[in-house]
Amino acid sequence: MHPLISAEKLATVMDDVQICDIRWDLTDPTKGRQTYRRGHIPGAVFVDLDSDLSAPPGTSGRHPLPSIEEFAATLGKLGIDPATRVVTYDDVSGQIAARFWWMLRSIGHEEVQVLDGGLGAWVDRGGSLATGDVTPEPTEYPVPAGFTGTVSHDDLVGHTVIDARAGERYRGEHEPIDPKAGHIPGAINIPTTANLDHTGRFLSSSALSEVYGEISDHVAVSCGSGVNACHDALAMVVAGRPMPEIYVGSFSEWSRRDKPVATGPHP
Repeated sequence: MHPLISAEKLATVMDDVQICDIRWDLTDPTKGRQTYRRGHIPGAVFVDLDSDLSAPPGTSGRHPLPSIEEFAATLGKLGIDPATRVVTYDDVSGQIAARFWWMLRSIGHEEVQVLDGGLGAWVDRGGSLATGDVTPEPTEYPVPAGFTGTVSHDDLVGHTVIDARAGERYRGEHEPIDPKAGHIPGAINIPTTANLDHTGRFLSSSALSEVYGEISDHVAVSCGSGVNACHDALAMVVAGRPMPEIYVGSFSEWSRRDKPVATGPHP
């Protein structure tokens, strides 16, 4: 299954998919649910990045993965079973929604796509919005063996590390939340904005191949807390490359473990 779905295509399959709204804001984690209630794609259920897709923050980062048992329970609560086709979206061109896409792919759930262009693309095509909450019919998701495709801070040696954060955070010019400013030494910066065109939709496969063309296949993607990294992973899959590994702890873990940090525009 192609990892992206257009708003036009989504409109034709809405009865056959579970739509998930994953809006979230770094400065106000409650904003996502509030904006969801004010207007969301009809039938979409709200998925909370902090409570549904992450364990509590700590030394392992701001958005560590939940236990596999907790994730399976969350999927069941959302009305998702192994046969469910899932479409996930946000209002920032997939930068948050890609986390859920990657988590599902990580447990072997292939029937998942990200809405290309997010909520904006749906509205631009004249799509209607619903208000309030949607409560899906619960089901059961058998507990998978575990998350695959992750790498720890101790195992980055030998990987090409991509940092998906904005350039000013990579360079150490601005750090709004983590204890140090800068980047993991040796990491190269490919911010999520490099994956998108001026409309907020993903670049074509050929264009993304140029963005990632010089990168080796032994890749680990990092960001602030293991969320935006999944956007770069999604872009690499769209480009026809293998799924990279994700350093879930990312810079939020790296900086809290007092590891060396580089600054400036170079790795």
